[in-house]
Amino acid sequence: MNPKQDAGCPDQQELSPASLVRTEAAALHALADRLDGPMAAPFHRAVDLILNCGSCNGRVIVTGMGKSGIIAQKIAATLSSTGSPALFLHPAEAVHGDLGVLMPGDVVIALSASGETEEILRLLATLKRKGDALISFCCNLQSTLATASDVALDCGVEREACGLNLAPTASTTAMLALGDALAVAVSLRKGFKAEDFAELHPGGKLGKRLARVADLMHAGDDIPTVSPSTPMTDVIYEMSSKKLGMTTVQENGRLLGVISDGDLRRLLEHEGGAALTKSAGEAMHPAPRTIASSELAARALALLEERKITSLVVVDSAGKVEGVLHLHDLWGIELI
Repeated sequence: MNPKQDAGCPDQQELSPASLVRTEAAALHALADRLDGPMAAPFHRAVDLILNCGSCNGRVIVTGMGKSGIIAQKIAATLSSTGSPALFLHPAEAVHGDLGVLMPGDVVIALSASGETEEILRLLATLKRKGDALISFCCNLQSTLATASDVALDCGVEREACGLNLAPTASTTAMLALGDALAVAVSLRKGFKAEDFAELHPGGKLGKRLARVADLMHAGDDIPTVSPSTPMTDVIYEMSSKKLGMTTVQENGRLLGVISDGDLRRLLEHEGGAALTKSAGEAMHPAPRTIASSELAARALALLEERKITSLVVVDSAGKVEGVLHLHDLWGIELI
């Protein structure tokens, strides 16, 4: 007996890491071909079911056991983060009381490669009684789960990526990709926008990139402000004390112009000490670049980089100053 074989187990193939990845990639290519072909219609029916449940304040309940359960949790998270409220339901816990989470109008997505997972099959009678729609991800469309479903989506693979062709690998990769495709398709049909995404992702670097200007700007007493008649010595003091490298020039709250460190430096280079005899109105840069407080931070960063400036004045529709946004406030944001 080959020492690398266990009695009663299939032959374990010697597979390189690259070949394992190619096996999973082949499973994804096959899934994509099915989505372009025979699975296109059932996939769109699944999208319709989720959209219809959302219009009735229903949720998506995603369930699965073992490795499929882990994929189910990720799919639920992706649906929720793209505008479709979703929950993960552990099928073993479901029959011990957690079925109470199901509400009329919900859609259930059940993941089972075999389609014969006992814990999931035990839920079918309750699902049918409640009338909740059932979408299944199965590798066997003749299985009990698939035939009981309103929509069955084929996650079948030629083989698993593991050497024994046993461990869920390629099949769970296909389930994950199918779940992502379903979540994104639903969000596109809903017209889910970057602004909506920002509301659901307030934390970390992603949240900062999607934050509103109003969330990051300096407002109130932190806004450097002078009037057109303010002498340059006082302008310099205001710029220094507010530490934003600039000041707004305002009259009755309306923006007239700005004076930046660069403006001040160029004025001193050209006029020397005489620059200090000028007023803010004489030294300011009129018609500066502005932005609305409702704009996304990523848009503000793009404007700063395009104009090669370090600050934007935030104004309302009437031209009243609401704040100042500095490049430092946007550190860590990436543009895509």
